[in-house]
Amino acid sequence: MLVENKVAVITGGASGIGEATALRYGEEGARVVVADVDEDGGQETVDQIEADGGEATFVQTDVSQEADVKAMIETAVSEYGGLDVLFNNAGIEGPLSTFAEYEMDAFDQVVAINLRGVFLGIKYGIQAMLADGGGSIISTSSIAADSGVMGRSAYSATKAGVNGMTRTAAMEYAEDNIRVNSVLPGIVETPMHHRAAEQKPDRVTRFEVSEAMPGKGQPEHLADAVLFLGSDLSARITGITLPVDGGFLIKP
Repeated sequence: MLVENKVAVITGGASGIGEATALRYGEEGARVVVADVDEDGGQETVDQIEADGGEATFVQTDVSQEADVKAMIETAVSEYGGLDVLFNNAGIEGPLSTFAEYEMDAFDQVVAINLRGVFLGIKYGIQAMLADGGGSIISTSSIAADSGVMGRSAYSATKAGVNGMTRTAAMEYAEDNIRVNSVLPGIVETPMHHRAAEQKPDRVTRFEVSEAMPGKGQPEHLADAVLFLGSDLSARITGITLPVDGGFLIKP
């Protein structure tokens, strides 16, 4: 039980990587706050955790809204007595568009969720962890932060920003026993991946063969990485950006 009795908040917990991670934390003994804009999907995740013998609660959360993020963190503190792990996972890919044609409203939405949302999570997560003697914050970045993706300028920019915030927060709060890291998924079979495949199947195929390892990543692969970073097994690890990408970033 790698996170037994720890309190974990997981955003984007209704599907994909967030859902898999919430279930994994529940299996490993954590009390889980599942946060998402999708009430039905989020409650289904909670129901599954409870059916498996775990403890969880759902909070409907738009991570781009400061009041929602504060309420999410406050729920963990009021319901379970503190906050040990925060996984900032909620995100959107935005439209597929060239730089010159990218609509500003769409750009602002991607920034609001992927960058502002992570900033707010880190900000209020740190406040709760300072009062609780420390903790671990993990955020979902992407291989797009390092490699770039054609047609996804806003997405790539926000994920690079997540890595920058991760390193800065890790430096600022290391002495307070707060660790801050990010994970960089490669090709992972999630609803986001399926939407991308419908838009540009040839491009997705090229990305898949760009991973050194065969097959596709699964949400559970990311869940295991986030479990490691949230557990005491990674007690001396902070400020890293961990690729979980089947070797995408190392393959020439």
